[in-house]
Amino acid sequence: GTAGAAGRDRGCGSGVRGTGRARGWGSGLAGAAPVARPVGLCAGPDRCVLPLQDGSRQRPVQKKKTVSFSTMPHDRKINSTAACISFMLQGCEMKKVRSNSRMYSRFFLLAPDMRCLRWEPSKKDSEKAKIEIELVKEVRVGKKTPVLRSNGLSDQFPDECAFSIIHGDNYESLDLVASSADVVNAWVMGLRYLVSYGKHTPEAPEAGHPSLRTSWISSVFKVADLEKVGRIPVARAVQLIKALNPGMKDSTIELKFKELQKAGEQPGSDVACDLFVEAYVDLCTRPEIFFLLVQFSSDKESLGLKDLLTFLEVEQGMEGVTEETCLEIVGKYEPSSEGREKGYLAIDGFTRYLLSPDCSIFDPQHRRVCQDMTQPLSHYFISSAHSACLREDSSWGSAGLGGYVTALRMGCRSLELVVWDGPDGEPLVSGGRSAASRVACRSVVGVIDRYAFEASEYPLILCLAVRCSPAQQRLMAQCLRKTLGAKLYLDPPAPEEAYLPSPETLKARVLIKGRKLPPSCHESEGEVTDEDEGPEPWQRPVTADGQPLAGGGRRRLRLSRELSELVSLCQAVPFQDFEASRHGQRYWEVCSFSEVEAGRFASECPAELVSYNKRFLSRVYPSPLRIDASNMNPQDFWKCGCQMVAMNFQTPGLMMDLNAGWFRQNGACGYVLRPAVMREEVSYFSANAKDSLPGVPAQLLQLRVISGQNLPKPRGSGAKGDVVEPYVCAEIHGIPADCAEQRTKTALQSGDNPVFEESLEFQVNLPELALLRLVVLDDDYIGDEFIAQYTIPFECLQSGYRHVPLRSLAGDLLPHATLFLHVAIANRPGGGKGPRRGRAGRRGRRLREYASAKTTGIKAIDEVFRTASQPLREATDLRENMQVPRQPLPPSPGLPQLCRCPSLLIRSPCYPALSSPSSAGAPHSRPAAPASLGSPIRRDSSPLLRSPGMDFHKELHRLEAKEGLKGRKLQKALESFAWNITVLKGQADLLKQAKAEALDNLWQIHNAGQSCGIGRNGSASPDLGRARTPLEPISETEGGSDTGSC
Repeated sequence: GTAGAAGRDRGCGSGVRGTGRARGWGSGLAGAAPVARPVGLCAGPDRCVLPLQDGSRQRPVQKKKTVSFSTMPHDRKINSTAACISFMLQGCEMKKVRSNSRMYSRFFLLAPDMRCLRWEPSKKDSEKAKIEIELVKEVRVGKKTPVLRSNGLSDQFPDECAFSIIHGDNYESLDLVASSADVVNAWVMGLRYLVSYGKHTPEAPEAGHPSLRTSWISSVFKVADLEKVGRIPVARAVQLIKALNPGMKDSTIELKFKELQKAGEQPGSDVACDLFVEAYVDLCTRPEIFFLLVQFSSDKESLGLKDLLTFLEVEQGMEGVTEETCLEIVGKYEPSSEGREKGYLAIDGFTRYLLSPDCSIFDPQHRRVCQDMTQPLSHYFISSAHSACLREDSSWGSAGLGGYVTALRMGCRSLELVVWDGPDGEPLVSGGRSAASRVACRSVVGVIDRYAFEASEYPLILCLAVRCSPAQQRLMAQCLRKTLGAKLYLDPPAPEEAYLPSPETLKARVLIKGRKLPPSCHESEGEVTDEDEGPEPWQRPVTADGQPLAGGGRRRLRLSRELSELVSLCQAVPFQDFEASRHGQRYWEVCSFSEVEAGRFASECPAELVSYNKRFLSRVYPSPLRIDASNMNPQDFWKCGCQMVAMNFQTPGLMMDLNAGWFRQNGACGYVLRPAVMREEVSYFSANAKDSLPGVPAQLLQLRVISGQNLPKPRGSGAKGDVVEPYVCAEIHGIPADCAEQRTKTALQSGDNPVFEESLEFQVNLPELALLRLVVLDDDYIGDEFIAQYTIPFECLQSGYRHVPLRSLAGDLLPHATLFLHVAIANRPGGGKGPRRGRAGRRGRRLREYASAKTTGIKAIDEVFRTASQPLREATDLRENMQVPRQPLPPSPGLPQLCRCPSLLIRSPCYPALSSPSSAGAPHSRPAAPASLGSPIRRDSSPLLRSPGMDFHKELHRLEAKEGLKGRKLQKALESFAWNITVLKGQADLLKQAKAEALDNLWQIHNAGQSCGIGRNGSASPDLGRARTPLEPISETEGGSDTGSC
């Protein structure tokens, strides 16, 4: 056990090795000859350079021989929308999926007149093996049709390699699978462009009228052209591009200039404006961001205010966004003055915005204190440090004051001070056995006084482990009083209270945790048992022959009254057992557990440990066998409600990543409110739950890992040269039911900016106690090497397209190193049960798992809970039945792409006047809900929670004594009662949430139907652009028919 865990946890902890090299999707696309630019389309000098890779069989084309300095010389360069059209004109091989789940390889291409899409070979004649562009209704990305979602094909290809073309009056679908996501993006961008503009393709800008982006880049070049000769030195051009795109390497920029100068036969030490513009566009355009911009752009080149508003609301999940908000974003991030004046966000400004803190994956709400800080102190997790004075391990490491400063600045709210006798009558604080590991107590207290409330204003707990004589204890007490002064909390606890004061009440106060003299002692000093934290192995007293003393080596020590009087709300007492604590422990008494002892309780009696921590503070400290100052896994004890898990802040690695990431929430104040199920007096929670929890809706986390930027090389990787082949490992840490790990494929020879384009999915049953850790590793046959990591609490995740700021092994931010992700979070249908596949999923109610009450062994209580069984089943049926129409649906025929998800507000340029239910005028404008929704649980279970069920809690001990329950039977009865109350509360909350979601869906369906003219009267609104009046209330009898007609 502990000895084996004592090794340093400096790795990522993922345990994943590089066995999953990239598979078939995304192998190389052979370079193709330049294709004539289609008339009416302009790439211009500000074209976006997008390297496309596919494994298609290209038609033989005469290639122009060129010299390339690129690291990937065979990659196809795709230039903006015009280049996508050119790629489509040349064509490529894709797989056509039929309704019978068979796939056929066909060669697809765009006709030269750009009026139809053709494919060959085919048994059909040439007039049938085509689709007219004017008949295309929509282009969908991913498995968004029944054919692609069928069980026979769903797992054969990744989601990002599939797309569908909806066409014809009957909305038929042509389902295709490409060899890579890049090919899909090129086809989708080109088709959407043609569908949007049709025959009215925008004309090419005339000569002398450069685009917005070109004008800005040229103006930057002119500023750098100090000599006004139209050319600048290469060195200056390199630094200019690096200033515009921080993080890019000088060697990469220099290589690009050499390549372009060689191709254009313009060798020399100077760079002209047109070559500078071309190099900038090639280097600084990220394909994934450009494809994203095109999806929301009206002109396919930039985002207008309405385009940006749609992106922020629909994709980023922002609320209350207005055009003024969008104008502020444009003014802040758009580099060109013309774009700021006209309200356009071009590709460079859009990239800057996505990389900015305003678009971070970490919810800005959690950057400040956002949780209720008026709960008792025992209801919070508290950031705690062990041996903060040490710089290295606990055996031979040296000590210093810097460790306290670092811990306090990170928001640590519990520090350990092990105080020993000093040689000159001055007490010393020590963290190890060597003389170098000791510092003067006076200096430590001075540092604590200076930095105690710099990062957090909430109470700081000093845990004293006294190893010094009473005389030096008095000096320490005097030092604490003199230095900390009014910050010390010395008020005696109030016996009439049942819980500790709140962090809000104890703001800017220092609490002393330590032993206290018994009330019967009236002397200046007395004897107490030193069993707060066991002595280190080399400190345990032994007999003359070297054997440990009987009784485990516990010592008795003399405690001075001066030091004892400093202890108020955190009196250290020895732990006996849970039964004794339940009846005899007072709320201001604190027990400390060794890592081994707490682990045993967490394994054998987790529910009892959770119940104990609802009222009392507990502290878990590392095993003495961790002589290398390695860390235990804090999640093992957080899941049991232990408030203070002492960590070695000086030791980086997985465990410290979890601790640091966890306490970044709630403003990094060092206090995190525990989940309600771990705070409520009457509730059941088992830390070792391996399934969904009663009454807690599970969440479905979908991560699309898109790309990485400016990834550093692993430490010590110089022998490997420049070849870094990274992959991303996503880990969920939480209760056992949530712990999971998935990885992307390896990006082979991708340089510093790999593209992953892979989707990962996790079910999280207790989101309030879960963390997401993203680890970037270098895939190597000998051993995967750590590159970077980022750890974030699940509750702090923001949905949408986000950049993840990566951190080093020590937890420091890596400059400009990021991961680009898309995050989606949704409630799992059925309260956490995943949808079944195949025949089993169609059997319906017979396979449903119903929450049920447990027997307590007390007849009167069991009879009351038995009446809730039928309402519980009806509540589950109601929720499950509501999930059937609320499953993620394919886009409805005729509706735009933004209407895909029924839980999203329908808002697009086509329907500008729609507004959310929350912003609607009056509550009566919502459609009415079915009368039966929620009635069973409201009729039976709610009264049960309000009166007899909770009244039984007050009478529980009397009823237990009457039934003669003792020991294990008594404990089982208490757990069953808490389980039943938790189930009833949870099911009532879930049903209430399902009802609210159903009302929202009815509202959106009604609005969509009315806006599209497919409602009850079948007529469209005469003017979609004018402001709409609030909808009239819909009667329940009409609501059903109206919904059906939609």
